[in-house]
Amino acid sequence: MSRWTALVLLSAAVLLGMSLWFGVSAVGPQVSREWKLTESTTAWLTLAVQIGFVAGTLGSALLNLPDVIRARHLFALCAFAGAAVNAFLAWSTHSAAPAITLRFLTGMFLAGVYPPAMKLIATWFRIGRGFALGVLIGALTLGKASPYLINAIGSSRWRVNVSFASLLAIAGGLIVLLLRDGPYALPNQPFDITQVTSVFRNRGVRLANFGYFGHMWELYAMWTWAPAMFRAALTPRLAEVASFTVIGSGAVGCVAAGLLADRIGRTVVASAAMAVSGACCIAIGFLFGRSEYALLAIAVIWGASVVADSAQFSACVTELGDPRYIGTALTMQTCIGFLITTLTIRLLPLLVDAVGWSYAFAFLAPGPFLGIVAMMRLRSLPESAKIAGGRG
Repeated sequence: MSRWTALVLLSAAVLLGMSLWFGVSAVGPQVSREWKLTESTTAWLTLAVQIGFVAGTLGSALLNLPDVIRARHLFALCAFAGAAVNAFLAWSTHSAAPAITLRFLTGMFLAGVYPPAMKLIATWFRIGRGFALGVLIGALTLGKASPYLINAIGSSRWRVNVSFASLLAIAGGLIVLLLRDGPYALPNQPFDITQVTSVFRNRGVRLANFGYFGHMWELYAMWTWAPAMFRAALTPRLAEVASFTVIGSGAVGCVAAGLLADRIGRTVVASAAMAVSGACCIAIGFLFGRSEYALLAIAVIWGASVVADSAQFSACVTELGDPRYIGTALTMQTCIGFLITTLTIRLLPLLVDAVGWSYAFAFLAPGPFLGIVAMMRLRSLPESAKIAGGRG
């Protein structure tokens, strides 16, 4: 098997597996009407996934699961479990409390899908790793956007659309079992709990993570609440298509950023992406309620840039961290990053109530701008010689 075949198969598996993430969020308005939920309770259907993912990645990192267990086996097992939990919600749940619990479990199992996939692709690519991870995160982005497309063109019954995501996740788990570890894979490692703190002890990894944390302050609040803004500004069907298009445009941004990062440096490309997305945070609100076309144009630019840098933070960790425990380092990075997302996801609706859509997203801008500071600091250090073949 070539590394390109492995990249295609793993990207397909990630796309299908991560369709579970926003599977219920995409049908939030239908669920809210059927169950007579408040806006706050409906938001918990998304927030519970984030919290579950944090719990899952923390447990996985503490136990070194991505380094103790073969990454593809962990991916498949968790994709199947997430699909089962999601299907149970679709057909056996009729109130908010059990649904929120099941969404928490879905997020917990997805912690065994995304980080192991990043570790697995790193075993296939040493040169061109930024591009490979960019493709992988692009596939993840399309997977998370897919429920909005399913909701736009699929069944009028939300339970059918949610169930379809479970079928996609099962297919993703089966695909990943066709893979094997790449030529740069190391043997399974012994349990070592001290590896959890390596994200803070290693200066280069620490700065890459600080950049990632600034990026995450913005990313999931945008992905979660931009669809709500579109529903307030556009017709219902156009809002769903816009949600898919804007979130899905991140796939293009990830691939383009990956190609550039391998050629001119990860820190520069990540910083440029954060500068663009931070500017969009500020600009997008001024177009709300004015021009639909201008709003969508800025939203697509934002969607492409907001996640374009994501793979490069992970690539930095794989190049700067202990190669024996890359899985643990990546998992801990995502754990803290997703913990940060729970704050901004909860904060945004409060800001919308206080200042409206015109100004709410601007409060996300400090995240990417602080991320730029961290990445430029990393670029100035000797450790940057290890990044992207010396390009920093």
